[in-house]
Amino acid sequence: MLLGLGFSSGLPLALTGATLQAWMASEQVDLRVIGIFSLVGLPYTLKMLWAPLMDRYSLPWLGRRRGWILLTQLGLAAAIGLLGLSAPASRPLNVALLAVFVAFLSASQDIVIDAYRTDLLPERERGAGAATSVLGYRLAMLVSGAFAMILSDQLPWRLVYTIMAALMAAGALVTLAAPEPAEPIRPPQSLRAAVWEPLRSYFERTGAVEMLIFIMVYKLGDALAGAMTTPFLLDLGFSRTDVGTVNKAFGLISTIVGTLAGGSIIARIGMNRSLWLFAFLQAVSNLAFTALALLGRNYPAMIAAIGIENLCGGMGTAAFITFLMSLCDKRFTATQYALLSSLMAVTRVLAGAPTGYLVSSLGWAWFYSVSVVGAVPGILLLPRFAPWNKRTG
Repeated sequence: MLLGLGFSSGLPLALTGATLQAWMASEQVDLRVIGIFSLVGLPYTLKMLWAPLMDRYSLPWLGRRRGWILLTQLGLAAAIGLLGLSAPASRPLNVALLAVFVAFLSASQDIVIDAYRTDLLPERERGAGAATSVLGYRLAMLVSGAFAMILSDQLPWRLVYTIMAALMAAGALVTLAAPEPAEPIRPPQSLRAAVWEPLRSYFERTGAVEMLIFIMVYKLGDALAGAMTTPFLLDLGFSRTDVGTVNKAFGLISTIVGTLAGGSIIARIGMNRSLWLFAFLQAVSNLAFTALALLGRNYPAMIAAIGIENLCGGMGTAAFITFLMSLCDKRFTATQYALLSSLMAVTRVLAGAPTGYLVSSLGWAWFYSVSVVGAVPGILLLPRFAPWNKRTG
């Protein structure tokens, strides 16, 4: 069930991102226009602004969360289908408006699916649940990204998007079959409460501000290394086919394996100890790229480096999603999880900004060696927010 919801959550992302850009490029749309289309993804970073509405109000069917999930899934199926009927070359503004609407519905679906997962799972099952959701999400990205592009060589783009819309509609069947959380949860009694109570509930805890810093820096080293992977591989002399096959396809598979392994480890040793273990693994994995930089254009080394980095990153993601779920008050999971996960996105964006300057100053080998230091702030905060001896599920 969580696998299916994760799939629904991940499917729209590429359809307004890389896949849409590929369609526009094939229609000879101006590159400047294609670049501006990166702004289509803004709803994903702003979703905390309307998350309180989804905490406060319930639809008159399928309970507090599933009603919203079903509505967004059906809306996405229709919007993706309409996007496929549009004309990027002759009517780019119409395409932009439809793409923003798809991104808005997709971000809204993410809000309620994250909240539903947090409400549904008991503490001991959160690690496995997070891993299963990420697996579905990554598989969907593969389908709407690589698979959609392969299909576009054989079929018109209109039909490709119709197929994706049908897959999105099929996700509604999962929502209809999904169970309601066993514990009834009383929602906020007013919109004002839905906005302010989640903030008050979070900031009343000891060390709330420092915890926000921990959320932002836990995967900082991983974000620094990942920001320059494609330029690094191309600069070493690997072809675009090499990068697409190994970095994208094999890297995605490695991330999926790492996520599943992470969920299993969390179930065995607990969330806190997993956060410690994966923090060190994420840090050390960056050195695999240092070794590749020293070796140069070496295929076995490239495969090993990408496999190690994505495997460890997947483990860290599973543990960190589990940690975020543990912080949420079930009355306000939509708002609190949207806010906390948005902070993770901010880190990815900000971490990537200085990487080009660092590479220019240090060179590839030293850059990846220094990127290990990015993991240090998160590790230093682990004793406070994830004590080793406190076992959690």
